[in-house]
Amino acid sequence: MAKYILRRLSFLALTLILTSLLVFAVTQFVPGDVARIVLGREAGEEALEAFREKFGLNDPLPVQYLRWLGNFVTGDWGESISTRSDIYPIVMERLRNSLQLAAITLIISVPLATLLGVIAGLNENRLADNLISVASLSVVGLPEFVTGLILIEVFSRRLNLLPANSSVRQGTPFMDALPMLILPAITATLVLLAYIARLTRAGVVEELKKPYVRTAVLKGLPYRTVIVKHVLRNALLPTITIIAISFGWLISGLIVIENVFNYPGLGRLLVFAIDRRDLPLMQAVTMVTVLGFALANLAADLLYAYLNPRIRLD
Repeated sequence: MAKYILRRLSFLALTLILTSLLVFAVTQFVPGDVARIVLGREAGEEALEAFREKFGLNDPLPVQYLRWLGNFVTGDWGESISTRSDIYPIVMERLRNSLQLAAITLIISVPLATLLGVIAGLNENRLADNLISVASLSVVGLPEFVTGLILIEVFSRRLNLLPANSSVRQGTPFMDALPMLILPAITATLVLLAYIARLTRAGVVEELKKPYVRTAVLKGLPYRTVIVKHVLRNALLPTITIIAISFGWLISGLIVIENVFNYPGLGRLLVFAIDRRDLPLMQAVTMVTVLGFALANLAADLLYAYLNPRIRLD
């Protein structure tokens, strides 16, 4: 097990290094002169040159990359070009917000989607299966902003149960922010619901058709035991990967949902950085996002290996 974890961590480190190269290279091709965008059209050449010198924009690209990577690893993420404030606390605050929203979304979506998928799989081509499939696919077919606006209209304006605005202030305790997270979390849940449920259903249907299930039933094992201890253990393995990928999407991919509810997450911060050609901020947000994806996939691999005895960890 230790060797397997070490191999996975080594692969994660290599992935992050290669990704850092790609991120740095891509940000260098962002159109527009960063100094001109930040200082404005009226800025003189002396001011532009001083700006470029301050932020190291005149240095050779390899020098810029090594300096940026070294500072990033040590926690010195530099200063935002557009806001002139330290990047690290800004990104950490937004990451905290995104993690809160991701956690609530997964707490709602994973049990619900898994349960629906299991029910649909156990009732293949029956009424329950058809109803779950049609309902989940109908919901996921709606654009995220439409779903969000419908939820705001129903739960905020008509029922007056939940706030429509999710502008969580910096340093707000989790329990105080929780009511403002419910509607964005439900919106994200409805996006994930069909994918997880359909994949779970497919896994259950496939496992039910395998010979070991029939053998276990013929040997006298209770059907409930066969389903819970054998079928679900194998059927849910592919779902783990989808949940891991979904976690990465929840960290920084909820740009539309964050804009609908005015939620200060990493997605909106990335859009802000791109809009203002803020290269250090773009690089920091992207690397944090990639690290989140990598850690989520590492956790999925370890859990997958733990649940599947056929995978050797030596």
